[in-house]
Amino acid sequence: MNITKDRPDLDGFGQLEAMLKGKIQAPIGETLDFHLVELERGRVVFEGHPTRAAYNPIGTVHGGYVATLLDSACGCAVHSRLAPGQGYTTLELKVAYHRALTDASGPVRAEGTIVNLGRRVAFSEAKLVDAEGRLCATATSTLLLLQLPGG
Repeated sequence: MNITKDRPDLDGFGQLEAMLKGKIQAPIGETLDFHLVELERGRVVFEGHPTRAAYNPIGTVHGGYVATLLDSACGCAVHSRLAPGQGYTTLELKVAYHRALTDASGPVRAEGTIVNLGRRVAFSEAKLVDAEGRLCATATSTLLLLQLPGG
């Protein structure tokens, strides 16, 4: 599934809304078991279910799982404000880990919001909380806005 290619007529919010209503997700969401659960212009929430399949050698969820959820939340917050034919790519992602995750931590929620949206660059932030609402990680992101081929 490639929502930007499947529905190039829609703006970013419309594309994400189609994902949310259709209960479809990007392949990375299928692989890591997380999905979009809330959507507003400039704000998204993903919910994930970390399992032992994402464990690192020390017996906790690998930081890459957390970074992926936070990168998705930061990126899709920006995606929700894009015009038809517009795309983005992450230039920088900074993650701070506050609390380790285990398979007992979930479901976890990653909320992303836009800090600033310019013509060429966007800034967003995200936070990840566990099932008890405890802060587990935060992130800030810088994203480059671009015109998609054919867009």
